[in-house]
Amino acid sequence: MKKTIPFSLLALLLYLAAACSTPKQRVPEQTASYTPASQELYDTIARMDSVMFDAFNKQDPDKLKEVFSEDLEFYHDKGGVTDYAQTMENFRTLFERNRDTGLRRDLVKGSLEVYPIVGFGAVEICLHRFCHQENGQDDCGTFKNIMLWQQKDGKWKVTRVISYDH
Repeated sequence: MKKTIPFSLLALLLYLAAACSTPKQRVPEQTASYTPASQELYDTIARMDSVMFDAFNKQDPDKLKEVFSEDLEFYHDKGGVTDYAQTMENFRTLFERNRDTGLRRDLVKGSLEVYPIVGFGAVEICLHRFCHQENGQDDCGTFKNIMLWQQKDGKWKVTRVISYDH
């Protein structure tokens, strides 16, 4: 006679198997629909984000200096808080260690949100994916990011960064 597993036990086993098998890389998804309050502001911050990370991907610390304010505060859940000088030094060190690893940052499509801050500039919220080669394999992670952009004297610069969920 063939033994059968009761449905509730089978459901429990499937649940436990799913809970215990975590994929190596999870990519969070945007949960709510988003419509920018100002398409012009959204496009401006999207362009500035692109300028910043084009410089990052080209490992160009001099160009990165142009998009960060000298009163920068950079909050990182694993690295703590750094100011402008420390952050620029961290970029230089990161680039030196990753000259040949293909280090790059890409904005996760559909994750960018931009909100105006009256009299100051904007807040950018997004997911970004960082990848590099390690031991011949892609090593990638998707992380959360918040940046405060200030518009001053006709220029946009990042004054605060919160990078988290590493």
